[in-house]
Amino acid sequence: MQITARGRHRVPQASVPGQTFAMGDVFSDGVRPDGEQPVHPVRLPAYEIDATTVTVSDYREFVAATGYRTEAETYGWSAVFHLAVAEGSEIAGRMAGTPWWLGVSGADWAHPAGPTSTAADDHPVVHVSWNDAQAYCTWAGRRLPTEAEWECAARGGKPSQRYPWGDTLPAEWPCNIWQGTFPTVNTADDGWVTTAPARSYEPNDYGLYQPIGNVWEWCADWFSPSYYAVSPLDDPRGPKTGAARVIRGGSYLCHDSYCNRYRNAARSANTPDSSTGNTGFRTVAL
Repeated sequence: MQITARGRHRVPQASVPGQTFAMGDVFSDGVRPDGEQPVHPVRLPAYEIDATTVTVSDYREFVAATGYRTEAETYGWSAVFHLAVAEGSEIAGRMAGTPWWLGVSGADWAHPAGPTSTAADDHPVVHVSWNDAQAYCTWAGRRLPTEAEWECAARGGKPSQRYPWGDTLPAEWPCNIWQGTFPTVNTADDGWVTTAPARSYEPNDYGLYQPIGNVWEWCADWFSPSYYAVSPLDDPRGPKTGAARVIRGGSYLCHDSYCNRYRNAARSANTPDSSTGNTGFRTVAL
């Protein structure tokens, strides 16, 4: 639907100073199809980015003002992790190659585990597609961050580090990721089985909460594993076309045994109409 109303974006802002930084994976942690290399310099002007992901409460205000229906609502289902499905939910299908993802009828941003579940206001909104995130941005007078802006902000001014805080995971869990045996046993040692409140754990040095872990975050760019080899120095915007949009930061499902993408340099992608229980977004000022 066409968004004509204009709303108020209430997410606190973090300031990222203009700078040149090294973008990409200096540790060779990633896999080749993700295209995290070559490491290359990127120069960005200063910008303002959301300190947290957009929350359920923020998205509810948008929906109430516009009557917008997400693509999950239009399709009638969305992807829910198998251990998170609400009791009594109808399974519409299974995801090819990832049987731990179930298509659950009635799962959407307000009902993240199925139609009988309720989304917590202070948690990241999930089950929003790239198109749904764009619709919010139009209403709020915002935009999705470019992939370069996202990585620069996540690094928090600390160059070439694996995580926002350093190169290793400390004993105290610094982010919301999987503990246990993926995908069958989650010990929830960090306190969370699925999403944590958007303002959880310590922010990075720019004031961003949970740029890694918790939920994947949509970026503006089309995805290409070969883009870094041709990326311009100044304010890169990604390929001109593509089949999938970039997602960044990993989620509560990331674990070294399967997906170690809870890193500053890690990248992945999904089609613009896809929605899952572990993907949300944050925005940037126009």
